[in-house]
Amino acid sequence: MSSYLPAVAEQLLRDIKKVYQETSRIPDDLLLALKFVFGPSALQALDLVDQRSVTCLSSPSGRSVFQVIGGSGRLYTCYTSCHYCPCPSFAFSVLRRNDSLLCKHILAAYLCQTMGLSQQEVVTNQQMSDILCGKAGRGT
Repeated sequence: MSSYLPAVAEQLLRDIKKVYQETSRIPDDLLLALKFVFGPSALQALDLVDQRSVTCLSSPSGRSVFQVIGGSGRLYTCYTSCHYCPCPSFAFSVLRRNDSLLCKHILAAYLCQTMGLSQQEVVTNQQMSDILCGKAGRGT
């Protein structure tokens, strides 16, 4: 997990990982805790997880990013390593108003990573460079 998250959020994700590995489900008490800690983005993020909207792209250089297809169909490249998403919600709710820990896209990436549900795709170093520079989407 990321040191950008408060300790309670990191512990919650660890608890979800442990229980999910054992039971392949998230119990109601942890779902309630998720909603309490992350607010409305929790349910939206779980929806993105259910829709298999999260892909982890990795390159031979060892770099990796998450790409999340939002509810509108737009593709967002999320950086869990530095806790950033280019979506308007991240800019407004997380950075500007500071009333959310993260947007639904980053939370979906964390949840997929935690539960082992993200789709995996290997890209070349050049493709990763293009993605990081904003020149390309998935696998282009």
